[in-house]
Amino acid sequence: MNELIKLTAREAVSLLKRGKVSPLELIEAAASRIAEVETAVNAMPTLCLDRAGDLAKRLMARPPNDPPPHYLYGLPIAIKDLTDVKGVRTTYGSTIFSDHVPDRSDYLVETLEANGAIVIGKTNTPEFGAGGNTFNEVFGQTLNPWNMKMTCGGSSGGAAVALATGEVWLAAGSDLAGSLRTPASYCSVVGFRPGPGRVPSGPNQLLFDTLGVQGPMARNVGDAALMLDAQVGYHPGDPISLPRPPKFYSEAVENPGKLNRIAFSADLGIAPVDQEVKKICTQAMESWDKLGVPVEEACPDITHAEEIFQTLRAYFFASRLAPLLVNHRGRLKPEIVWNIEKGLSLTVDAISRAEQMRANLYYEMLDFFRTCDVLMYPTVVSPPFDVNIRYLEELEGSTFDTYLSWLILAFPSTLTACPSISIPCGFTASGLPVGIQIMGPPRREEKVLGAATLFEKACGLATLTPIDPR
Repeated sequence: MNELIKLTAREAVSLLKRGKVSPLELIEAAASRIAEVETAVNAMPTLCLDRAGDLAKRLMARPPNDPPPHYLYGLPIAIKDLTDVKGVRTTYGSTIFSDHVPDRSDYLVETLEANGAIVIGKTNTPEFGAGGNTFNEVFGQTLNPWNMKMTCGGSSGGAAVALATGEVWLAAGSDLAGSLRTPASYCSVVGFRPGPGRVPSGPNQLLFDTLGVQGPMARNVGDAALMLDAQVGYHPGDPISLPRPPKFYSEAVENPGKLNRIAFSADLGIAPVDQEVKKICTQAMESWDKLGVPVEEACPDITHAEEIFQTLRAYFFASRLAPLLVNHRGRLKPEIVWNIEKGLSLTVDAISRAEQMRANLYYEMLDFFRTCDVLMYPTVVSPPFDVNIRYLEELEGSTFDTYLSWLILAFPSTLTACPSISIPCGFTASGLPVGIQIMGPPRREEKVLGAATLFEKACGLATLTPIDPR
């Protein structure tokens, strides 16, 4: 393993800034690592190394005169195959778009490249990002590097594996039903879902959607904050995008501040959770004892979270993909067909009820955070499972009703605009990663990053990656 690959993103950017290493050298190191591990894990099936090299040469020939503090100086990154990169094959994990090459990049990519990032490839994702297991008919399965018989999660599974194996230093992902957080948990990396509007994206037809967001993935919390700083800011094409905050998120990592009270729940009162996962997460909370921060078992009332989420998600899928159902039904996987049809069958009353319950849930969450700093709970209900299982159908004697239901612990933050991060907190007896979520109040990403920084230092798991596939 090339020593450059072992650097944190912050260390790599520091070397780039000081001229101790060039963007071309890092591209070469990444390409070499990809050649070593990609045939084993299938994390980044589409590469654009020539495009990356051209951009690196331009950056080196014309370095910025006064780069901002969040500038990345030519750091190679990976972009999820749901997100357009100009001139690079982008399939969305679907055979319908297997030869699609966009003529414009997503705002996210434009923002990152304007801030000195260099895209070197596209990471694998489930078809249209649907499902918590990364496989599709275009590129096949992406395998978990901790045990290549297991799923890496999804839908940002390729991004998580690329990070865990050292193919890149940073990766962009997206999250609607835990698509950043589930693979982060399953691959022992960090996935941060910021609030809607924090990271601009588009152009698209659902301009005012608040369920799906873009966010950073990294091997540690500080690197995730670095990438978030390079992602955020207002974009006129995204009407819900927010101005850059007055302070950089990296400051929350450098000065995490003080926490007064942390709430913890092993299941949020809404889901069956694997007993070993419960035990690992509960034991991990003892890390706060070392820091003198009190922990109380508590959680808000989120009884109706799944009903709300399933309704609004179905509406989202029907709004985006209904034309494909008409023209390409036979080329859509059954879970997507089901989700679109569920959306098309919704009544106005059902959608209205979901929106009203969502508002009540938001106010419930605001009340809860008046008395605690953050809420912590398992990222996923189970450890990684057999990659050949499409999705979990049963756990701890309970049956999940839909292909989404086992992802239920991701729903509350999606519905309430609360930022949430998944960070490693331990391993099962068989060596499979387990992650824990930290959720904070709406628009308080810096509070979540500060808490995650303290917890990460106490747990001491941030240096375990990159790894060779096993």
